[in-house]
Amino acid sequence: MDRYGNVARALHWIMAILILFNLFLGFAHDALPRDWKVMPVHKSIGLTVLALAVARILWRFTRRAPALPAGMPAWERGAAHATHFAFYAFMLVLPLTGWIMISAGDRPLNWFFLFDVPKFAVAKGDAIVGISGEAHEILGFAWAALLVLHGLAAMRHHFILKDGVLRRMI
Repeated sequence: MDRYGNVARALHWIMAILILFNLFLGFAHDALPRDWKVMPVHKSIGLTVLALAVARILWRFTRRAPALPAGMPAWERGAAHATHFAFYAFMLVLPLTGWIMISAGDRPLNWFFLFDVPKFAVAKGDAIVGISGEAHEILGFAWAALLVLHGLAAMRHHFILKDGVLRRMI
């Protein structure tokens, strides 16, 4: 069976954990205690996801993905490719919209309280800031929905179709 390499699998699972945790923090931050410093951690994880996404995209362009099962219908192949493209877009756009949005604020942007990260030269009234804020929230919900679909599709391939698609990444 053709599988993804060790680096691709490690990036996939590390990013999956970071993304799921960050979506949770983003959705639940108002309900969590303020002294937990949820938002600075959320921002740091977002920056980490952005950096790892760039690395992952570069890695992906230099490596061939394993072939999909020969008997997979064309619509399913198309859905798989569209989903993966959407994931890469989310990995880039969601952190960038967050970075733009918080760049207009007064709070510092740092990476896990270790060093400051430069902000974009934007102000609160700028259209890009408003668009980024709205996009960040809407895309967060859209990404969560797509992740649920992705997980359900992986389970379908593993338990119902038994076609080895999930084993390529584990």
